[in-house]
Order: sequence, then structure tokens, then C-alpha cells
Amino acid sequence: MRRDTSEAAMLEEPGRSRGLTDVFSHRHLLALIVRKEIQIRYRGSIFGWLWSYVKPLVQFLVFYIALGVFLALNRSIDFYAIYILAGFTIVTFFNEAFSNGTRSLIDNAALIKKIYLPREMFPISSMLVALVNTVPQIIVVIAIAVVFGWAPTVLQVAALLLGLVIVALLATGLGMLFGAVNVTFRDAQSFVEIIVMCAVWASPVMYQWEMVASKVPDWLFVLYRLNPLTPAVELFHYGIWFPLDPRGAQPLPALWTYSAWALVIALLVLVFGQFVFRRLEGRFAQDL
Repeated sequence: MRRDTSEAAMLEEPGRSRGLTDVFSHRHLLALIVRKEIQIRYRGSIFGWLWSYVKPLVQFLVFYIALGVFLALNRSIDFYAIYILAGFTIVTFFNEAFSNGTRSLIDNAALIKKIYLPREMFPISSMLVALVNTVPQIIVVIAIAVVFGWAPTVLQVAALLLGLVIVALLATGLGMLFGAVNVTFRDAQSFVEIIVMCAVWASPVMYQWEMVASKVPDWLFVLYRLNPLTPAVELFHYGIWFPLDPRGAQPLPALWTYSAWALVIALLVLVFGQFVFRRLEGRFAQDL
């Protein structure tokens, strides 16, 4: 009887999912998937990683000339090109991780139907690939800020790290949630595209938070700050733009309080995304 029980356990073990803990126990496989995705991105490219540095540099020049000089936005916001590039970098990280996480299960349908492996690995790997792609953008914007006199405190550097953590957790949770739904209902992907399109305008990337505060009621401004992307963007502004000492600049009211709320909301989204993912996981192979 004991032998039969142990054999049954051995038969059940490969297909038994422990959620996110399974991903960490398969770290080597996760690393292989991330490496493969990065290699595919630059396959056939002569300059490879160099393009990851060229793109944000070109974006800075476009923002500086088109918006800062031609539209004279440098007069109203000091170092406007750095301001917009800092916010754009963290939102781009969210958009890439969220979008790719939503498509990750469908893109790996052949692998999912052939062998068992923790399916959460795919949206998590999408987030990690997006993070790797974001690092060169962060390096470029910091290098540009250094030219203009960037001298951050330890707290401002910590703000950058906290912003990355908030977005990583939020994008992973949403990627699992919409990725699981997208397996059965492909409309989810179109809905995600709308969210991604609105993300850059739902947070103070192209404008300052004061413009929102002056136009909306107090209760709506509170909801605006409860959007996890708003504190994440402002944390990047606090870490990159504020050390340049721009004139009249003020951090988002109660920035650290709302950053803590953003972290809590991101964790709740991750837990809910994992819950929905596990409930729908049994249908993946069939629906794919």
C-alpha cells in the first residue's frame, strides 16, 4: 500500500503546479527562456545591443528639439527633454512587459502543449526581458542627466529602484491575468492594447502633475495618485529630474505614501493575477 501511494505521488508530481514558487525552483529554465528571447531580438543585427542605447539617445534629441525648442516647453519646464524621457522610460517598461506577458502563452503554445513546465514562467520571462531592454534606456537618460549636473542622494537612487519594483510586480500580475484570459478570449489582447495606449497619458509623463491637480476635484486627484503608474513615474522624476534642481519643481504630494499604496496595489494585482491564472491553467493546452 505504501509503495502504491508513493508511486501515485510520483505520477502526480510533474503536473502539479505550485504557482510562482515553481518558477523559482526552475530558475535555470527561466534564465534560458530570457536568454533566448533576448538573442532573438538582436538576431541578424550587426550592431546588436548598440541599438538599445541609440534609440533613447535619439528620443532625447527629438524631445529636446521638437518639444523643448520648437514648442518652447523648456521655458515652462526646466530640462523638459530629461523630464519626459525619464517618465517615458518607466512607462515603456510597463507597456512592453504587460503586452508581451499577455501574448506569452499564445506565443509559446507549441511548448505548452508538448511538455509540462510552470506556465507562469512565460509572463515572468516577458517582464524580465522587458527589464533587460529597459536598463540601457535608464543608463542613457542618467548619462544625459550627468552632463547637465545630475547629483542624486541615496534616497533618490532608491526611488528609481522602487519605481522599477512597482512596475515589475504590476506588469507581471496584469500579464498573468490577461494572458490567461487571452488564451480563451483573444479580445483580451485588443483590450490590453487600449490600456497600453492610455498608460502614457494616465500618468504624468508628457505633462506635470500640477496640471491635473488644478483641473480636477480633490477626490479625483486622489484616484489619479492611486494609479500605480503615477507614483512610479514620479519616483523616476524624483530620482533623475529632481537632482538637476529644476526651478519651481515640487514632488507629487505625499509621494512616498502613494508609492507605498502603489506597491500594495501591485502586490494585490499579482496575487489576483496568479489566482485567475491557476483557475484557468487547466484549459490552456486544450484552448491553445
